[in-house]
Amino acid sequence: MGSKLPQDQLELYKRIDEILFYKWDPIGISNGDWARDEYQSYLPRVFKMAIENGSAKEIANYLTKISTEYMGLSEAKEHDLAVAKLILEVKNSVGLS
Repeated sequence: MGSKLPQDQLELYKRIDEILFYKWDPIGISNGDWARDEYQSYLPRVFKMAIENGSAKEIANYLTKISTEYMGLSEAKEHDLAVAKLILEVKNSVGLS
């Protein structure tokens, strides 16, 4: 992201990055740091969706689209929805509503 974020948004951005790598992890690489940046290209869009009050379903649909259309994986809609809900829980926990 090119501009400076307020502290609460920066915290959310970092936490979403961690969630995508450690919890979403559709290709199963989170057991090593060698590919730590693998999902970071999706981070700005997921962050924007969360900040702009996207629903868990909207965020989950985006995650599913990435994993199926761009990565060629099978759908994991329930997992993607659980991850999206976690993202929104973290958003609330850092004081953003």
